[in-house]
Amino acid sequence: MNLKTFFDKLVYVFDGNLEIEKVARRELEVQYFDCNLECNHTHLPKPIKEVMKHQNAHPICKEILKYPFNWMPPQTSNDEIYQQHSIFKSHVELLGPDGLVKSDVVRLGLYGMLPHSEYGIRTHPAEELYIMLAGDCLWKKAGGQYLSLNVNGRSYHPSNVPHASKTQRNAFMSVYVWYGELSKDDYVYKGIT
Repeated sequence: MNLKTFFDKLVYVFDGNLEIEKVARRELEVQYFDCNLECNHTHLPKPIKEVMKHQNAHPICKEILKYPFNWMPPQTSNDEIYQQHSIFKSHVELLGPDGLVKSDVVRLGLYGMLPHSEYGIRTHPAEELYIMLAGDCLWKKAGGQYLSLNVNGRSYHPSNVPHASKTQRNAFMSVYVWYGELSKDDYVYKGIT
């Protein structure tokens, strides 16, 4: 399957005015390639697929479900607690140093979490944006309260601002982008507090 067709559709999800969204659009648009996805892949967990099929899910979810992505927990840190807190996450990096398509400008991918899960406080040098595609999730920045985000909701995290997320009854799916310092070396996971 040709990822270029998917990227051409995904670019429209980044329709905001933040600089990070403009960069994501440019990076998706300039990719001219034919990437073959692996035949052996890991499927999305059923609760995530179910929210992606809801009528209120972003239309890009139908496209995502067509592709045989290798859905795995993210490998952002080797920290043991981080690894334990990642088993309920599904992730694929589309663009980036570790992506299906290489980029040294962004890390851009798809990310979901199962219901009743929590991804604790973390910081990293890259600025980051999550755009909700399906389901709902609670997001917290710095010392603020958790705020509920639904489809098309955005959670923007400037460089090194602590943030966390958790789900309740529903799973969620999102698209994310890191911009700036893409290295994972200074990623810090403080866990659930």
